[in-house]
Amino acid sequence: MALHHKEIAVAVAAIACSFAVHAEDVVRIGHVAPLTGAIAHLGKDSENGARLAIEEINAQGLMIGGKRITVQLDAQDDAGDPRTATQVAQKLVDDKVAGVVGHLNSGTSIPASRIYKDAGIVEISQAATNPAYTQQGFNTTYRVVATDAQQGPALAIYAGKSLGVRTVAIVDDSTAYGQGLANEFEKAAKVAGLRVVSRDATNDKAIDFRAIATKIKGENPDAILYGGMDATGGPFAKQARQLGLRAKILGGDGVCSADLPKLAGAAADNVVCSEAGMALEKMPGGAAFARKYEARFHQPLQVYAPFAYDAVYIIVDAMKRANSTDPAKVVAAMPSADYKGVIGETSFTAQGDLRHGAISVFSYKDGKKILLDVVQM
Repeated sequence: MALHHKEIAVAVAAIACSFAVHAEDVVRIGHVAPLTGAIAHLGKDSENGARLAIEEINAQGLMIGGKRITVQLDAQDDAGDPRTATQVAQKLVDDKVAGVVGHLNSGTSIPASRIYKDAGIVEISQAATNPAYTQQGFNTTYRVVATDAQQGPALAIYAGKSLGVRTVAIVDDSTAYGQGLANEFEKAAKVAGLRVVSRDATNDKAIDFRAIATKIKGENPDAILYGGMDATGGPFAKQARQLGLRAKILGGDGVCSADLPKLAGAAADNVVCSEAGMALEKMPGGAAFARKYEARFHQPLQVYAPFAYDAVYIIVDAMKRANSTDPAKVVAAMPSADYKGVIGETSFTAQGDLRHGAISVFSYKDGKKILLDVVQM
């Protein structure tokens, strides 16, 4: 049966109306971490956390401003390199993302933060702990981990009180993260009455630490603070043990990964490290998150996945409260964030730091990471 022009027009209008009601807007959220290089396993862990959040949000259905929103993860690799980080940040600005989870390293987060600030896009780092990151006065800059101004003292106090450390050597990897952690630890160690016998620097690409370790062996400290990531911290601990150093190896969150025993071998049992957040087993949603993560990705999580996961939800929560996906309105909604997620309750200071931070201290035994203590900051 042929349709009259009027009937065709009515049918077309009905279809158009149907599309309008169910119109879907695609909103991108950026994620940046090293996906290549020595700490790619930590970057992929973080990306997996962000991806899991976005898959859940899309499955639940998201309505903002009367529109159905589909969230896409715009995942980028900065290789842990500051110059690449700024290029990637500009790409995300050009991609018109509504917000960014990243960067993972302090040395990439700090230079990238200016690009997001100039573009008016919120940046929530899942891992950057250098205090300078949030001390720039940018209204776009946030983090969901504690800072090294908290992590350094927590490590120093724990070393003195619980491990009986009196003398310590300090080594850092010359990055913003490694140096920053070492600086904060050194200040706190001196206040706590520990004697710093030496300070040495290596780099984040190093593989041979025997010269530094041999020098430190002659100084015979009770402990060595290593400021850096697991890719170098593991081999450092391994080579120190091979040279017969008796000193405990202390490290921050960059060292404190599930992969450390693979990188350090049996020397992992000599490592005491901190995480700039609540331990997974102490997080309100930690056990359930770990099960979901392993079911989805068929591997145990490393360190940063829960923080990246919550950071995505915090950006989406800001969109909901702003009733908009406009980056400027998302930025305006961020100061009043009060989100209860896997890592606990997240609200921010005026600078963008966590209002309630915690530092967790771990050791390793037979290749397994064991919680020793949680310090509330």
